[in-house]
Amino acid sequence: MNRKKFRNRCFIMALICLIVWAGFAFAEGQLKGSTANVETLTPMQVPVETTAQTEEVKELNADGDPVINIWDGIKTIAKSTAFAGGTWREYVMIGVACLLLYLAIVKQFEPLLLLPIAFGMLLANLPLAGLGSHSDPVYTFYNSLEEAAAAASSLGKHSSDVVMRLNDATGLMQYSIQTSNGGLLYYLYKGVNLGIYPPLIFMGVGAMTDFAPLIADPKSLLLGAAAQLGIFITFIIAKLTGQFNAAEAGAIGIIGGADGPTAIFVTTKLAPHLLGPIAVAAYSYMALVPVIQPPIMKALTTEKERKIRMAQLRPVSKTELVIFPVLVTIIVSLLLPDAATLIGCLMFGNLLRVSGVTERLNKTVQNELINIVTVFLGLTVGATTTGSQFLTVKTLLIVIMGVFAFGCGTAGGVLLAKLMNKLTGGRINPLIGSAGVSAVPMAARVSNKVGQEYDPGNFLLMNAMGPNVAGVIGSAVAAGVMIALFG
Repeated sequence: MNRKKFRNRCFIMALICLIVWAGFAFAEGQLKGSTANVETLTPMQVPVETTAQTEEVKELNADGDPVINIWDGIKTIAKSTAFAGGTWREYVMIGVACLLLYLAIVKQFEPLLLLPIAFGMLLANLPLAGLGSHSDPVYTFYNSLEEAAAAASSLGKHSSDVVMRLNDATGLMQYSIQTSNGGLLYYLYKGVNLGIYPPLIFMGVGAMTDFAPLIADPKSLLLGAAAQLGIFITFIIAKLTGQFNAAEAGAIGIIGGADGPTAIFVTTKLAPHLLGPIAVAAYSYMALVPVIQPPIMKALTTEKERKIRMAQLRPVSKTELVIFPVLVTIIVSLLLPDAATLIGCLMFGNLLRVSGVTERLNKTVQNELINIVTVFLGLTVGATTTGSQFLTVKTLLIVIMGVFAFGCGTAGGVLLAKLMNKLTGGRINPLIGSAGVSAVPMAARVSNKVGQEYDPGNFLLMNAMGPNVAGVIGSAVAAGVMIALFG
């Protein structure tokens, strides 16, 4: 046997031993976890064998060092690994994360956000890694200001570093000193927790959005509003289940707007503990627009309606394009101040695009800014999806109601478009109503694709873009309503 074959066989044998060792460690850890609470022994009840084993491990050699059995040492090391320390929930969530990575990379379902979210989910559920809680800072608590000030001085800190903080262990406000900084994800998550990332993404969306189709056909704004029907229907249903309060139901309903940043923004305001499942549901359904919408569109329209050809939109002047974002910001913010953050950032980004005098800023917002924020947002949102919080009955209900909300939003837009078609004498193709959800431009493309299945020469894309960009505004307004009512 030559040397190369010998090395290869040794490597294979070592790999097999490692796998067997990991399996043993995992099985023993799970068995220990399942029997830990069966019986609690007092010191007087400890069996003689257990005491003898303990004394055997603590036996010292001639030099005074502990004598450790090699096999017991291997088992001790195995028990300390994450294979033995993990729970079934964490391993299930790792499987879910891998599935989402597959959908993002292979199927290309919203990869720009689904991939960071999936990897954040993977990091959060790695056993013993401590990333699920974002590695919070460590605080030491003291009963008096004098005691805390003395401790601060001994640690080389200033007296101003002593702050009043809630001690979770006692439930009391006490003097505290931060003795350890938080992890990277802890600080990145502040952008989500404080509602910073979603408005910045809206700014980028505004810079990439062309509102000309909406300006050319203002009545398409009604279709964008009708597609928000799913938000309010789902809110009512979620409340009726008895599993959610009004604020939680409002956050769940926003999934129906098919707008991930809006869903995250509202959830951080109303129900931050549901951020993980709501964000994953919102972005998953946005990615599944081409799958969810066509059956609903076809069920609610006739073949004759799907073949309707719409008139070409009129040209829009630069003056109209510049006035539009300013006017919308003023009107919406005055009517609904809670929507001002999202609408203001959306319209500011669009003004950078249409003004013609800020091309450098426009490119930065469209590319570098939105890409950086997307990475931070996706990674930190994914890191909130720990198994203990995600694998619950409430999460299952959120997933079910999310797809229901999305379906109702699609149906609301199509039904209003059918009504408008009747009122205008057959000049509106009802398929464009489905584009009233906020998934830009995917929903408009789906409307165009379904129309061309029945008439290859029928181009509905530009007509569908009107309701589509109106849906972005509509979802932001609906978010403002929910925050105003329950925030």
